[in-house]
Amino acid sequence: MLRRREFHVLVAFCAAIFCGLFGFVWTTRVSAQSADLPPGPIQSKVQTACMECHDARIIVQQRLSKKAWTKEVDKMIKWGAVVDPKDRDAFIDYLSLNFPPDKPPEPMPRVSAKK
Repeated sequence: MLRRREFHVLVAFCAAIFCGLFGFVWTTRVSAQSADLPPGPIQSKVQTACMECHDARIIVQQRLSKKAWTKEVDKMIKWGAVVDPKDRDAFIDYLSLNFPPDKPPEPMPRVSAKK
């Protein structure tokens, strides 16, 4: 049976481990989302709607035609992306303007596990 002092030390130790792991995961997650969407009048709405489920790298790496962006936006709305119907066309215009098929790909940093 643990004595009172041993119990408190154990709780403090577990709390420290938890906080350290939480900090590590949070820092890793924030740094993984380093890609930014280009500025534009609808950027913040696109960011809010899209980043609910994935980070900007998913968008930034895409190179789609307006027709393909339309299909993609409609698919995401169908899957639950919160997009005001009056903003739908602005989303498609923003994405097709900033990520067209003829734009060179964004450089994606490689991440390797350190040993």
